[in-house]
Amino acid sequence: MPVRHVVMFTWNDDLPDSHAAEVSAALAELPHAIPEIASYVFGPDLGIVDGNFDYAVVADFDDRDAFVTYRNHPLHQRFIANHIADKVAARAAVQFEL
Repeated sequence: MPVRHVVMFTWNDDLPDSHAAEVSAALAELPHAIPEIASYVFGPDLGIVDGNFDYAVVADFDDRDAFVTYRNHPLHQRFIANHIADKVAARAAVQFEL
């Protein structure tokens, strides 16, 4: 059964405005390196509604095992260490079957 992974971030207040663009550039590299990613879309919030998270990622996988492979993949873990860890005020995530 296909799995969708949705994660949203609110950045720390002290991050530069360029952080979202850096995150997008880094995320764009992952589908080329992690074949388990079936679909990958991401981007900053448009600012239309107050109180939204700052950034979202939606990723689809063929099954749970493919998601776990992605979650644990060294390049994904490096992305988290470089662009997410210690840079988020809030994070929310969910995985569900399609």
